[in-house]
Amino acid sequence: MATPGPTTPRPRPKVMRLSDAAAGRIREIIGKSERPIAGVRVGVQNGGCAGMSYMMEYAEAVDPRDEIVDEKGVRLLIDPKAVLFLLGTEMDYRIEKFSSGFVFNNPNQTSACGCGESVAITPAKQDPDVVSVSDAG
Repeated sequence: MATPGPTTPRPRPKVMRLSDAAAGRIREIIGKSERPIAGVRVGVQNGGCAGMSYMMEYAEAVDPRDEIVDEKGVRLLIDPKAVLFLLGTEMDYRIEKFSSGFVFNNPNQTSACGCGESVAITPAKQDPDVVSVSDAG
């Protein structure tokens, strides 16, 4: 019987993806900044009628706990408390007749309020085959 070779960890999935439109708009906004920007921090916060809302802000530095997503020339810094809420999300940027803005297409979102400012999100289930750094040490 052959002995198994060294195991190679499977690649970690990205927490979020960016559409071309979202990446282009973020590059445009950061390009106009008057200060150095390390990336865009993305997370969720409690509030609103449905319970939570998405948040985005400039980040001048990377927090060592941030989940980093580099995609399409953009660096997203995912708040570690938001990872399970955002897992599998695609960020898009839409321009419509009377509005424009970033849209989060999140498979974990279970509902949204009528005004569109807040959402209800169920955290993704952690894969039992994946061992986190804190579990391994």
